[in-house]
Amino acid sequence: MLDFTSDNAGDALSPRMTEAAPGNDRALLDAYSNAVIDVTERVGPAVVRVETGPKVRNARERGGLGSGIVISPDGLVLTNSHVVGSSKEIRLRDTEGFVTDAHVLGVDPDTDLALLRADGARDLPYASLGDSKQLRRGQLVVAIGNPLGFESTVTAGVVSALGRSIRSVSGRTIEDVIQTDAALNPGNSGGPLVSSNSQVIGINTAIINGAQGICFAVASNTAQFVLSEIIRHGYVRRAFIGVAGQTAPIPRRHAVLAGVENKMGALLAQIEPDSPAAKAGLLPGDVVIKLDGIDINGVDDLIRALDRDRIDRILSMDVLRLGRLRAIDIHPIERKPAR
Repeated sequence: MLDFTSDNAGDALSPRMTEAAPGNDRALLDAYSNAVIDVTERVGPAVVRVETGPKVRNARERGGLGSGIVISPDGLVLTNSHVVGSSKEIRLRDTEGFVTDAHVLGVDPDTDLALLRADGARDLPYASLGDSKQLRRGQLVVAIGNPLGFESTVTAGVVSALGRSIRSVSGRTIEDVIQTDAALNPGNSGGPLVSSNSQVIGINTAIINGAQGICFAVASNTAQFVLSEIIRHGYVRRAFIGVAGQTAPIPRRHAVLAGVENKMGALLAQIEPDSPAAKAGLLPGDVVIKLDGIDINGVDDLIRALDRDRIDRILSMDVLRLGRLRAIDIHPIERKPAR
């Protein structure tokens, strides 16, 4: 017969469990709160409010509000290119209310990033860019910015997904985007997404209208690349061949006839006169399936392949023309910088 009155069993279950559970919850909550507080205190002073447009607002000229993050003590500030737009007047306001004018060093609409420099500001609080490749799903992240004009707002969440792709304002896809559930609103754009060790691992860039808790940030490694290109050249260098196209399926009979395995390709719709594509003999209706040894399964693959490493090189391109495979040599040039 079982004895349910054992003192040892009662001692093992009730007192210790009732005492341990609340204590553990408090410890976990304290650790979470302390992590967010520490990030806010260390990175918060480096977050600025980005104001565009004339100082005196009127009906004709409307300005905008966004966020930015200071990444060097001499006043280099990263933000979104859509925050800056084409504005000629830009002001930065820090957490202490100090306002300084700023000017644009360079923009890259293809990644929705812009680099500013604060005029006449030195020894500013700044944050460092981390390695976004070290991120893991479920990792704690903190977003700091000025949503809806409410300055120095902090929200926390986790990394929901990695390696996302979203469409930029230029039509090009932004690769390696971080998805997070940290609450973002208009005005958070350009602000930092920060890891628990107080490193900036993303620049907040997009919110899906109508969705709940689905937000995106450009990865810090992408921002580091754009930053170095703008500092060195004033813009991000990319290759250009002078075509417009779309992703299109390849008819099965054409694929079999040509001996290729691609199910999709980049269908060329327009060829710019006197462009590298025109000089190479490309025609509207050609379907690009390979460039410089890289499989092209759509227009995004073609755009992605035309990076700075393929500027001023003769590349081999495979295209399907009326169902027949053709090999074409093409010589990409440097794309003109965005204005």
